Amino acid sequence: MAEAKTKPSGASIEEYLASRASGEQLVDCQALLAFLQRVTGQAPRMWGPSIVGFGSYRYPLASGKLGESCATGFAVRGKELVVYLVAEAPDQSSLLAKLGKHKFGKACLYFRRLADLDQKVLEKLVLGSLTELKRRYG
Repeated sequence: MAEAKTKPSGASIEEYLASRASGEQLVDCQALLAFLQRVTGQAPRMWGPSIVGFGSYRYPLASGKLGESCATGFAVRGKELVVYLVAEAPDQSSLLAKLGKHKFGKACLYFRRLADLDQKVLEKLVLGSLTELKRRYG
């Protein structure tokens, strides 16, 4: 089995953001850094080459081993930013409807500008996601 690419690394968050984010995105990324650090109570660190992650959790793999991922985080993906979170429960779906201009798929919340989102709703989504991960994986 191949080794996971998305694991904690010693890469520089500042260098990653400077290399990928436009000027407007960089402002939003700095705000996301502060926001997610406050909400999670965790310091950011790079996961793989392109995810700024906060916290971590372990999950079972089909092989019987454990995988590890950041509990939440964000990345620059072209003209969009993405926040990684779980939003499968009905209450999470209703929050997504109130969030603002975004796209959501699997565990990826895509948006162009942080100003397009209701940050109180985003905080509830992130906290709900962290609660769900803890419920599922301890």
